[in-house]
Amino acid sequence: MRKAVRARAVALAVALLAFVGMPAPVWADEIRDRQRAILNTLGVQEAWQYTRGGGVTVAVVDSGADPSHPDLRGSVTVGPNLLSRTDGGRAPAGRHGTGMASLIAGHGHGPGGRDGIIGVAPEARILSLRVIAEPEDPGYLAYRTSRAARDAVARGIRYAADHGADVINLSLGNARPNPAEREAIAHAIAKGVVVVSAVGNDGDKRELLDADGFAPYSYPAAYPGVIAVAATDAKHRRAPFSTRNHSVLLAAPGDDVPMAGPDGTYFLAEGTSGASALVSGVAALIRSRHPDLKPSLVKQALLESVRFGPPGKYNASVGFGEVNAAAAVRAADRLAGTPRGGGALPSNERFTDGEPPGPVKVIDQPAWTEPVAVGVIVLTVAGAGLAVAVSVALYRRTRPAPSDPRPAAAEEPPPEPPPPLIFDPDAPAEPEPVPVAVTFEPADVPLAVETAPPRPQATVSVPSYVPGTGPRPKAPAFEPPDLPPGPPPPEPAQRKRRVPLVLDPPPGAGRPTFEPPYPPAPVAPSLAPLQPVVGAYGPWPPPGAPAPPYGTPWPPPNGPSGRPWPPPPSPGAPASPYGTPWPPPNAPGPMQPPPDGNRTA
Repeated sequence: MRKAVRARAVALAVALLAFVGMPAPVWADEIRDRQRAILNTLGVQEAWQYTRGGGVTVAVVDSGADPSHPDLRGSVTVGPNLLSRTDGGRAPAGRHGTGMASLIAGHGHGPGGRDGIIGVAPEARILSLRVIAEPEDPGYLAYRTSRAARDAVARGIRYAADHGADVINLSLGNARPNPAEREAIAHAIAKGVVVVSAVGNDGDKRELLDADGFAPYSYPAAYPGVIAVAATDAKHRRAPFSTRNHSVLLAAPGDDVPMAGPDGTYFLAEGTSGASALVSGVAALIRSRHPDLKPSLVKQALLESVRFGPPGKYNASVGFGEVNAAAAVRAADRLAGTPRGGGALPSNERFTDGEPPGPVKVIDQPAWTEPVAVGVIVLTVAGAGLAVAVSVALYRRTRPAPSDPRPAAAEEPPPEPPPPLIFDPDAPAEPEPVPVAVTFEPADVPLAVETAPPRPQATVSVPSYVPGTGPRPKAPAFEPPDLPPGPPPPEPAQRKRRVPLVLDPPPGAGRPTFEPPYPPAPVAPSLAPLQPVVGAYGPWPPPGAPAPPYGTPWPPPNGPSGRPWPPPPSPGAPASPYGTPWPPPNAPGPMQPPPDGNRTA
């Protein structure tokens, strides 16, 4: 009963404070109450007995963190804005990036830091790098179509690795791999940086799942060497939105996680982004205690700490289980090397209680034994070699000759001997050769090559329009050009946000008011009745004649007397000026009888 009354009173106070515009830190103690269950699941209270993350820098490669938030003040170093081309001006304080930074290194505020968000590694420092834009940012549309924004994540990873980051948190994802990101991650891991990423929030999107219920891979979580993190709910099971595939390595709480926002605000969020940030905080605790521990051993320490998973097994929902900070720190101690006194023995101590050492006895042999031993060895080797030679000779002698399958070649008669080289002076002289006229053939005529006529360039014809000749033709439709090839910029791996943290509406507040609906569209006025047109020969239609029905072509095919109108002017005739009555006064048309003065006999 007391809890219900207290919760209702807190909700009313929060609603009133929000209504009068009081700052969020006034009710930030409610944030710590909501965060306590997550901190207990991670076991951070026990881990803080060993380390609180001092001396470690965690790079939050995200939408940017607000360094002025009370829970982050003094812990954030703002790096370069890698979206300066699309932001157009001062970079906004990212809501998503501020939340991730608070989960990693938030230190709270107020007396003893008991209010606000407390991170997993409250003494760590944050290197904030803006590489993604959020939908509410002014330059979001330019970010989505910018080619330079596609490599912003890769440039942010390289910048963090080259400027002293110990851990890199990537709470973002893209459905298509990027070679620049893969190379940047390999560069960071080679420099000893631990890389943590969220696996994505496609677990409940049925249109994306395959027959086994697996969602597509998300990058950079699926790159080699990255610690890919899924999200769990309050019952330590996979959250419905968390992506399920074989890139998942381990899990952390990700359902209704409180975090800090820009301008001193707070909000609840669900998604694998928060789970990734919590694991990055645990990695920061390990690196604070063992700065030189390799990224592969940090990953092994995290895997040895998991709980609430399949015992000794793996599944694609939560990987090996849910991470625990205290167990991870103890596992890192074992992997870094057993300290002296914890089971190791000095090199001068014995493992067993044997007899004390006695005097050493030297056995002396006669000098003649050495030549005899050498001779025996030589004779043995020579005998073995002779036996091998005899065996090879016998084998060659007894081996049958190989049969030649080829038929015997027919014997050919020997060639005739050449005539003797004897000069006979009485032999008749050989006739002189007759000179042959040298003729030159004309050059070959090149063969005719059939070639296709050149293809005309595709042009879009825009029809011309002359006023008074009919309805205006429609302009040709042009399709917008396609975006350049390549993966789109990544998006934050955050699913839902609720702002602010108001538990229940105050009693009597009623339903919220909404803006009135838009006014109905104006009704088109009815068509005015057909008015007679006064021309050179009187009004049309004639007075007393019934009005032609709506839609009758103008002018009608025949005049009042039944005879057709005169034919239109020839193509070579000049066009009549706009506004001239038709038919002209001197045209032979029985629209109205001409005046008496113009009658002909």
